[in-house]
Amino acid sequence: MEQSIGGVELNKKVEKKKEKAYIVTLKKMLKNKLAVAGMVIIIIQILMAIFAPFIVSHDPVKQNLPASELPMFSEGHWLGTDNYGRDVWSRIVYGARVSLLVGIGAVTLGLIGGVTLGLLGGYYRKLDGIIMRIVDLLFSFPGILLAMLIIAVLGTSLVNVAIAISIWSIPTCARIVRGSVLSIKEKEYIMAMKSMGASDLRIMLKHILPNAFAPIIVFATMRMATAILSTASLSYLGLGAQPPTPEWGAMISQGQSFMWTSPHLTIIPGIAIMLTVFAFNVVGDGLRDALDPNMDIQ
Repeated sequence: MEQSIGGVELNKKVEKKKEKAYIVTLKKMLKNKLAVAGMVIIIIQILMAIFAPFIVSHDPVKQNLPASELPMFSEGHWLGTDNYGRDVWSRIVYGARVSLLVGIGAVTLGLIGGVTLGLLGGYYRKLDGIIMRIVDLLFSFPGILLAMLIIAVLGTSLVNVAIAISIWSIPTCARIVRGSVLSIKEKEYIMAMKSMGASDLRIMLKHILPNAFAPIIVFATMRMATAILSTASLSYLGLGAQPPTPEWGAMISQGQSFMWTSPHLTIIPGIAIMLTVFAFNVVGDGLRDALDPNMDIQ
């Protein structure tokens, strides 16, 4: 009875310690002006993606040739129209939905693969050599070339772009998680769990993985920036979104032929990409700075 009461009290102390760490982390994030600005941009992008049908008044793929290449601040088209008469603002808003969905899908798949390999490699010494050699093999290919190779095999589509970027993300994530696992598994409380007969799966999922969340969250945030930029790059090359899908990289590709007559067709989606990538990068930097002192919270 006394042991169970002591265990409950210990759990309460641990929970209080975690809550205090979360509050400290949040305060540090709010003090970082760049990170706050990045969070505001990300929230705006998410709201744009969710409420796109209510924000725009034009169909992003409907052509209106008599109204093609209208300049910015034209009546009814405040960001102008493209060479097919499609409203640029509508395509930018719906492009946010495409970029975020592909980015989230790619990062999620990359995390699943990377965290799994990192946990197994860091916890089981016998598997470590095999897994790390696979990771080294993936690292031997330049990221964008690996993505292009995968898309060449699977075909051009946004789903395949997400898969390609996720495979590209796995080796980095695996190394980050492996490093955290190697450090955490030597802690005294992990040794105590092993001596009490806890299964390896329970130790990995309940005690090691939660303590490795800090670097994983930072990686995921910064990888979102890479995923969105990579999606735009592949779509620009014709390997991602296909016409008439409103995607920022594809919009730049389509608008570059009209750079001198209608520069807004290239500049506006370029600014959208730049702001989104900047936002995720500065939020990732802010999270890294805020979470670093709390890496070892148990």
